Amino acid sequence: MVSSKLLVAFAAVSIVPIQCIDLNVTSVDSIKSAASTIARDLVGLYNQSQTPGNPIGVLNAPYYWWESGAMFDTLIQYWRLTGDSQYNRIVTQGLVYQQGIDNSFMPQNQTNFLANDDQSTWALAAMSAAEARLGEVQNVTWLNLADNVFNEQVARWDEKTCNGGLRWQIFTFNTGYTYKNSISNGNFFQLSARLAAYTGNGTYSDWATKVWNWTKATGLIDEDFNVFDGADVTKNCSTIDKPQFSETAGTFIAGAAYMYNHTNGDSQWKKSLDGLLNRTISVFFPSGIATETSCESKNACNIDQRAFKGILGKWLVDTIQVAPYTNSIINTQLISTAQAAAKTCGDNGCALDWSGNGKSISTGVGEQIDALSYVQGLLHSEAAAPATQNSSNSTTSSSGSSTSTSTSASASASASGNAATGMVLGQSVISFSVLGAVAWLML
Repeated sequence: MVSSKLLVAFAAVSIVPIQCIDLNVTSVDSIKSAASTIARDLVGLYNQSQTPGNPIGVLNAPYYWWESGAMFDTLIQYWRLTGDSQYNRIVTQGLVYQQGIDNSFMPQNQTNFLANDDQSTWALAAMSAAEARLGEVQNVTWLNLADNVFNEQVARWDEKTCNGGLRWQIFTFNTGYTYKNSISNGNFFQLSARLAAYTGNGTYSDWATKVWNWTKATGLIDEDFNVFDGADVTKNCSTIDKPQFSETAGTFIAGAAYMYNHTNGDSQWKKSLDGLLNRTISVFFPSGIATETSCESKNACNIDQRAFKGILGKWLVDTIQVAPYTNSIINTQLISTAQAAAKTCGDNGCALDWSGNGKSISTGVGEQIDALSYVQGLLHSEAAAPATQNSSNSTTSSSGSSTSTSTSASASASASGNAATGMVLGQSVISFSVLGAVAWLML
């Protein structure tokens, strides 16, 4: 992901007149119909990118690679909440194609530009696939893909500067290598928490706690639960850059919610979750409508920032499902935001500004992710909570057919072994023919 400090705002992807979608928030059929329209337009933008020479699973410029992963994650939630599986095949296809030769979402076509938050965005999509029981392809295992990213980021944890933390960039030659940003560490926190909740493995929960404690101690999350952007290692993280972005707050909310779930309602995690939720709603839901407050009213949101509030919305829905008591805090915001978003949507896309205070009527991938997340999120009570490794559930194949499944003995053994050996589950365990998996997907 391109840092807000360094990315110059792009021009609007497209600017078109928009006629609103009818949405009755009390009708499941109406919500599903509205979500279907928005999802169709989102996938249409992706399909336009699937031209000769452009890798499968990647949106064309001006979109960055991370946003393709966020799009697939949103579409997994679309299927889980609506039951509409028509996009499962392209989601599976995209995740498989972009996993890279080490099965850790570092494909060669992105290596020179890939940052820790980019990689973890795709890992979180793989976790969503595992939790939703999205059908797996041959030897591709969603849990293993997520675990491989976890292992790589554990190895990058840098205690030589700032007493810990992940740097934003992976490679020294990229601008931002000296920056430890909250989104990279927040995504790592969330990934660790979700792996802990999914597997029951204490190694993951230990890391989630470690990342959280470091973030708080460094001041990237303050006493009022404001989540700030990052700090520079050249100053030993002593000076905090204080822009606030909804996606960054959202990833910490989701991580805290999964830890609350994993620890059976531990009071410290509840306190953290409540603090994050209350502050995030105060900052990013003025008048009850989701707003990217750092840029939206000024019509200054760059390509990355246009997707942020939708990613927050997705994680708020996940939060309700793993920490149900938060429904009373979150649901009102979902309803008012979904109503406002739908008014800007039509057959030609959705706009970014839902409050009427801004000037942007641009449409694009980020705007579709935003609107879809809040509209489909109204169905949170209609769907099962995210599954765990040991929960009995059904899985849906990439073609959409449903079959009964249970966790295999080998998968359980892998998770247990990982706890005992200190994150050694990885590349050597899951080598396979990517070409074979891809060939099957293309049939």
